Amino acid sequence: MKMQFSQLAEELGGSTNPLYTLRDKLQDQGETIVDLVRGSVNEHGIVFPPDTLRDIFAEAMEPARRYRPDSFGQPVAREAIASFYADLNFSAEQILLTPGTSLSFLYCFKLLAEVGDEIICPRPSYPLFDYIARICGVDLTHYRLLESSQWSIDLDHLNDQISTRTRAIVLISPHNPTGMVADDEQLAGVAEIAQRYNLPIIADEVFSEFLFGIDRLPRPAATEAPLVFTLNGFSKMFALPGMKLGWLAVSGDAALVRKSLQALEMIADTFLPVNEIVQFSVPGIFARGRAFQQSYVAWIGQCHKEAMAGLANLEFSLDLGLDFNRPRGGFYITVPSLADEDEAAMALLGGHRILTHPGYYYDIEPDHLVMTIVNDPQTLAESFRIIAQATKDD
Repeated sequence: MKMQFSQLAEELGGSTNPLYTLRDKLQDQGETIVDLVRGSVNEHGIVFPPDTLRDIFAEAMEPARRYRPDSFGQPVAREAIASFYADLNFSAEQILLTPGTSLSFLYCFKLLAEVGDEIICPRPSYPLFDYIARICGVDLTHYRLLESSQWSIDLDHLNDQISTRTRAIVLISPHNPTGMVADDEQLAGVAEIAQRYNLPIIADEVFSEFLFGIDRLPRPAATEAPLVFTLNGFSKMFALPGMKLGWLAVSGDAALVRKSLQALEMIADTFLPVNEIVQFSVPGIFARGRAFQQSYVAWIGQCHKEAMAGLANLEFSLDLGLDFNRPRGGFYITVPSLADEDEAAMALLGGHRILTHPGYYYDIEPDHLVMTIVNDPQTLAESFRIIAQATKDD
């Protein structure tokens, strides 16, 4: 008798796409690839100071030695996170620790939706949500971000996409991969729609520290939305992806917050997934990581500057409806292409050893290239000059 797997297991996996097949072949041949896909700052020497981290962990080991778990996470960690949101007056009781934003999304999806319900996400979007939705048995629908208007949220389209099965609105700002940052007016519009249909907002703010030409990040939690789940973590904020420390902050109507936290406590208590030493390290990371964070943010700012310099001569005919929207936050850039996106990406990799993604990986239409600004700043300007050339329809 043949062993049976779930439908999910049968559908996952598959062959490597041609772009990555070529990358693997080139790497096997000893070629050096300028990877403008991964966005890992650690690979470029941006790491939290090891000696400081070692001291913080050493101090955290003593309180973690005796196992006394808390379903929401250790209070000292939640208090430190609440202090980060001083302008929003979050309390520690509104914070739940998770081992990263991906699991925070899964918690929210399971909290808010049954199998067959819908959660509405922006398009373009990162493929992560597709996988989480499939694991949860939830259907994704999408609202448009308008490239013709700095990738702003199409509020009319968002309103029209909501159905009787919609259970939550996902908002990502700064947005991956477009670099859009939703302003106060857009957030007020989303909050008004959330109020109208009594829907929660799941706000992904993992790139909150990385803004270009903007003094502050407008936050959904500061609006009149009935219920907001604010997601963030240490992966991007302090260049500590290996710590696997994230959180979600629940705010809005007191009764809805209370009900959400009661259910989330049950979910979190089932797994207790966050390492205790990591939890007790949270106050130290916040308190002693500021200087590093400032230098890290400045480095990302320099990467952004060099990438923009490389794209300075990128011009498109407005008659063709194409324009380049400079990112206002985050690690990624989306550039329209007059050339076929698959051919452009393959040509960049095969001819110049530069790895980018075609736009359809992120549900962007028609032809675009998507890439990160995270790389050696000294080589970024030249890499992006080559990318700009590749987008032309020669």
